Amino acid sequence: MALINFAQFKSILQRLLLAKRVVKSSVFYVVLFTLVFALTITPITFAKQPHTHLAGKITSQNSQFSATTPHQLLEQGEALYQAGNLTQAVTILQQANRIYQQQSDRLGQAAALSNLCLVYQQLGSLTEASEAINTSLNLLGGYGKKQQLQIKTQKPEWLEVLAQTLDIQTGLQLALGQADISVETAQQAEEIWKQLGNNAGVTRSRINQAQAWRISGFYGRALKILDSMEQQLKNEANSPLKAAALRSLGNAWQQLGELDKSQETLQLSLEIAKGLQLSPEMSMTEFSLGNTVRALGDTKGAIAHYQQAAAIAVQPLTKVQAQINLLSLLVENKDIAAAKELIPRIQSQFVTLPSNQASIYASINFADTIIKIANKEDVAQILANSVKQAKAIGNQRGESYGLGILGGLYEQNNQWQEAQDLTQQALFIAQGINASDIAYRWQWQLGRLLKVKGNIQGAIAAYDAAVSTLQSLRSDLVSVNQQVQFNFRDSVEPIYRQSVQLLLQESGQGKPDLEKVRQRIEALQLAELDNFFREACLNNQFVVLDKIVDQDNPNTAIFYPIILDNKLEVVLKLPKQPLIHISPQNNCPSQNNCEDVEGVITKMRAAIVQPNTGKEFKKQSQKLYNWLIKPVEVDLQKSGVTTLVFILDGSLRNIPMSALYDGQNYLVQKYAVALSPGLQLFPPKPLMPGKINVLAGGLSQPPKNENFAQLPYVKEELDLIQKLGLTKNTLLDQDFTKKNLEQSINVQPFGVVHLATHGKFSSKAEETFILAANGRIYVRELDGLLKSREQNRTEQIELLVLSACETAAGDNRAVLGLAGVAIRAGARSTLASLWQIGDNSTALFIGEFYRQLTTGKVTKAEALRLAQLKLLNDSAYSRPMYWSPYVLVGNWL
Repeated sequence: MALINFAQFKSILQRLLLAKRVVKSSVFYVVLFTLVFALTITPITFAKQPHTHLAGKITSQNSQFSATTPHQLLEQGEALYQAGNLTQAVTILQQANRIYQQQSDRLGQAAALSNLCLVYQQLGSLTEASEAINTSLNLLGGYGKKQQLQIKTQKPEWLEVLAQTLDIQTGLQLALGQADISVETAQQAEEIWKQLGNNAGVTRSRINQAQAWRISGFYGRALKILDSMEQQLKNEANSPLKAAALRSLGNAWQQLGELDKSQETLQLSLEIAKGLQLSPEMSMTEFSLGNTVRALGDTKGAIAHYQQAAAIAVQPLTKVQAQINLLSLLVENKDIAAAKELIPRIQSQFVTLPSNQASIYASINFADTIIKIANKEDVAQILANSVKQAKAIGNQRGESYGLGILGGLYEQNNQWQEAQDLTQQALFIAQGINASDIAYRWQWQLGRLLKVKGNIQGAIAAYDAAVSTLQSLRSDLVSVNQQVQFNFRDSVEPIYRQSVQLLLQESGQGKPDLEKVRQRIEALQLAELDNFFREACLNNQFVVLDKIVDQDNPNTAIFYPIILDNKLEVVLKLPKQPLIHISPQNNCPSQNNCEDVEGVITKMRAAIVQPNTGKEFKKQSQKLYNWLIKPVEVDLQKSGVTTLVFILDGSLRNIPMSALYDGQNYLVQKYAVALSPGLQLFPPKPLMPGKINVLAGGLSQPPKNENFAQLPYVKEELDLIQKLGLTKNTLLDQDFTKKNLEQSINVQPFGVVHLATHGKFSSKAEETFILAANGRIYVRELDGLLKSREQNRTEQIELLVLSACETAAGDNRAVLGLAGVAIRAGARSTLASLWQIGDNSTALFIGEFYRQLTTGKVTKAEALRLAQLKLLNDSAYSRPMYWSPYVLVGNWL
């Protein structure tokens, strides 16, 4: 049965052909629209023109306004803006602008135009907004050579309007994706506010700078600004301004992923707003708190905050937004009965909302939320109306978004052609306005539709375009908080996996294109690391692994396994040979009889660390061996391979490849094993024998405020390194501080940094750290800590050893943290443990590892293998739990 008569929307949804180009852009402004509008960083107000005229009486009749002065028109425009009546506000402000122009009042005209820019932004009319703000700045002085701001007068009233105009321009530049320029604009505004002694303006400009630095990928600079502002605000007397500034600050922390700080700051803002009985501020802060605690995983708390925000809301839009987010939470938690009860209450309120960008996005977000639980014809009608409204006010982003979601609705209803037509229209509009952040979604949607229609080549082209667009958006995607606005696993990762699946389905001469397949796998690995750090982290000079395998180290094979629809696909690179594709589960008697890859991995990981589970572990481990290694056993032997390098995908990262079992032996008994975070790594360089210089540090007694056990064998471990003559002094216990570590690194060059201390790898950068005597050293700090010597020294750390770390319990992607540490530290290789043993076996392992390295006869991977075999051949430590957690990431030579 058809969803809805497609012809009904022909007048709105005219067919357009798919543009055959991908427009690159750094715009990434709206993802979940309701959330974005609720998380507005800066409480921008209208630019105020000084009272240069006598106030006259304003009268109104049937929404037709008249006023005796342009200043009163400005106030009237602000009232309309605050009420959400944006189209009327535009009319009033245009009228004020014309009067000021007739009166040759440049200052008043500038204020009117700046406010017009603000209203146009909320309407989504960014071209008109840009024209208005540029004209305003020209009236106020304009820009001279090298875009230096020219200030015509130092009169306070002129400076105040100029500062407010720069604040508004900062917001516009961020909306246009010009984050780098917006930093400078916000800094100019700050200087003028300081000159005027206006602390509120300084605060607003500083928050804008933090937002701009975050979007530009300078996470540390954003944090530094916000930290200083938070202390300053806490020392000020309570006021409406302080409450609003703290709310903005809390939202900024939220967007940076600093959720605990966000909650603390927003709670303080709420307490101030309650004390001052600021109902609008209370409602908006409750809404923000709902978003923050939701990201923290507190569903019950989020529901309470959303309900309270809606209950006390003064503005109708705030109430609707809170209810929509509450609705999405109910749907997410499968409380469908409660969700369906809320739907009509929300829907009835849309008729009272003015037609502006915020209400249109709220309407689209509402439709997207109920798309799987409500009547499809009703959802289609809501989306069609939203598209019509967006078109009426010239909001092309909203129009594209609504069309794309509507296309997705037709896709769900198996109306493939209608879905394709709508998706192509949405894509055409998105590309036309350089909105690549939503264009990639429609390219992905188009690829799915073409695939189901049997057009595999067309589908591959659409997926290729989506991946290309994502890569052009790389720095913008990662600057948005992954937990609140951007869900990597739902919105990006499937594109790469589905693309690989399509490429592997190609048939014909030279197909499938395995080189393209593994490049796509590499792109996914890179995107995961970017998402981990929330910044584009891999910008170093790398070399392609193939060159090492084919020329420098021809006894190495590289495995690229990827999990697709819970089945394993493998691409293998052998020395000086073409790529090989393996589909080990294609030989199943039937799809239903195929083993669950994820299930096998989970059982293997659980059994490896449990006592009395040796048989179960070998059973599960052998299954994985049979999928990964057995199909190419003969090829490996013929090629003379001695080292296997794995570029692992998903939950495969959580298990040690060295412990794969063939029925008689473990993989480590036949091959040296290493891991790589991608197809490329730092230029390889083996350690020079006799020149190994180790900086060793460790912590046997964790700080009292940390819930970690003692590590009694740390001293023995460091003593072993010292007895081998690899280090002259060690940083043990109270000497093992972040400051001492940094100072030691700068004193002399160290090829190896060995840290025997508790650490945790997590899929979240903010929860990945190592422990020092005076607190945690987080993964982002490693960059500055271990690379701090680069200003004075050129030597790179060859090997970073983390001997007592572990992966976060219950986190299937925790090993991303290990890859993140390896990348961030800037070391060619990182040796770390997947779980912490805490007994003498670690010291024995480390001692043997360094003994093998000092011979100069083996690679790092082979030294690791021999150290593992020493434990495996010792009856006390023969279980994989003791010898297999150690993994080498990066350069294996």
